[in-house]
Amino acid sequence: MKINFQNKTIIIVLLFVFQLSFAQKKNENIGTETVNVVKPYSPTISDADKVKETPSLDDSGNQAKETIKYSILSVPVASTFTPSKGKAANVEKSKQERLFNNYATVGLGNYSTLNAELFVNQDLGNNDFVSGMLRHHSSQGGIKDLLLNDEFYDTALNVGYGQNNRDMSWNVELGYQNQIYNWYGLPKDFGSSLIPQDRLDLINKINPGHTYNTISLGGNFEFNESVFSKIATKFTHFSDSFSSSENRFYLKPTFKVDVMDHAVNTNVIIDHVSGSFENNYFKTNTDPVKYSLTNFGIEPSFVVNENDWTLELGAGLYYALDSENSGNKFYIYPKINASYKLVGDLMIFYTGVKGTLTQNSYADFVNENPFLSPTLNMTPSSTQYNVFAGLKGKLANNVSYNLTGSYLNEKNKALFKSNDYTEEFSNENYAYGNSFGVVYEDIRTFRFYAELKADFSENVIFGINGTFNSYKTDEPVEAWNLPTIKLGSNLDVNITKQWYAGLNVFYVGERKDMQNDLLSSTINGPVTLKSYFDANAHLGYKFSERLTFFLKLNNIGNQAYEKWLNYPVQGFQVLGGANYKFDF
Repeated sequence: MKINFQNKTIIIVLLFVFQLSFAQKKNENIGTETVNVVKPYSPTISDADKVKETPSLDDSGNQAKETIKYSILSVPVASTFTPSKGKAANVEKSKQERLFNNYATVGLGNYSTLNAELFVNQDLGNNDFVSGMLRHHSSQGGIKDLLLNDEFYDTALNVGYGQNNRDMSWNVELGYQNQIYNWYGLPKDFGSSLIPQDRLDLINKINPGHTYNTISLGGNFEFNESVFSKIATKFTHFSDSFSSSENRFYLKPTFKVDVMDHAVNTNVIIDHVSGSFENNYFKTNTDPVKYSLTNFGIEPSFVVNENDWTLELGAGLYYALDSENSGNKFYIYPKINASYKLVGDLMIFYTGVKGTLTQNSYADFVNENPFLSPTLNMTPSSTQYNVFAGLKGKLANNVSYNLTGSYLNEKNKALFKSNDYTEEFSNENYAYGNSFGVVYEDIRTFRFYAELKADFSENVIFGINGTFNSYKTDEPVEAWNLPTIKLGSNLDVNITKQWYAGLNVFYVGERKDMQNDLLSSTINGPVTLKSYFDANAHLGYKFSERLTFFLKLNNIGNQAYEKWLNYPVQGFQVLGGANYKFDF
């Protein structure tokens, strides 16, 4: 049986009262003694009067309440807390490769090939240094089925001095180069109209060797706190063994000025070339063939950056002076570049239009084709405009790409073309169909370029690229010796810490050339040079941080392809050697 809480309370109270009633017994005679009972006062809540939360106050005559501002007085307290020291995870550190200032390389191969280089660099003090480079590349020849000697030598020496200061850095360089080549590319049916003995006598009479010499002096100056950003200048004297001579002076200062919150970068160009050839190709001249060309140019531009946009606006103004022919001309070229980040660095769209005036020189032509006749005509080439657009970016963190389409309009573009010839004994050694001349043509080119680069890891690097050209010229002129397709690819691999290897392959499409025997009644049309594929590989072993051995294989397919008409290249080539690094 359950008793609720209220009933329990009533029963307890009744028992308490009942007990008190029996505890007080009646006693009529209790005496007269007085007893004072003292009990401390214990107030309860019910004894207190309720106070209003907001009492009514009569504050008339009281002073206005002052505003009290509180502030915290910061007192530094010494802490006895000592954090425990963290311990970094153990990471394997690769040994940093030591860098050397100097090196020497020597390689030997078939065709009696010698390739050697020596580079030295020495600091003279805190800021200045001297440097030197010696290069030699030669071969004794040996290409099959040739009638003339095909050996060559190329030796160059450069010495320099420079300083790196806080406000300016500069260096000057003096160089000399000696090149010896042979006009070994006789036409395949050369001498077919002669009797065997006369043909043999004519071939033995030809001395195909010729020599080029180059002396140069140049300098580069860079400024940190100046209107001028940098200045580049160079003087070159070029000559050959047929009394040809050429001088070229080049000066290009670059300076920057601020205009309306924009930095305007300006290139100033002064490019002068002058020279002479003893004869023209047919030896009909009585005086040397001279030329003197000077290009004056200025290229101002400024860049605007706005969020994902980058815009460069500029122009090129040129004045071409022909002192020998009294032909002067003024050129204006656009210089506009724009880019926009479509998807960050993953996809960037770029476009623009640009043009320029190019100074041609005998020395530059020889660097591209050493089998020229010393009878050239010189004039500048003008790229009136080059309109282009493309995409570049990354497919992944280690894979990048670049796609470009462009349209070029070029005036007086310099092209190499085989010289016509005769089989007369009185000809110069270069006038038997074994040399090239330079012709100038107006060409419009549509070009597409694609490139892909991938760094698969620190040890594997791969790249591939291709250029596709479509040329349009005034009929019946061809784009002489210009390929329509060029493909290339490279692969570099670090096999181990000591071993490394690489492979480079390229493909060059068909080109066109033309050559006639002037004494023949038959006039030949354009000749199509076959496309060719070439593969080169190298293998290296790092014996120590100083010494490395290498092996190079060139033209692995052993193809006797012709880079130029009637000029087959060397077949399969093997070159082995060593590289040694050192410090003084």
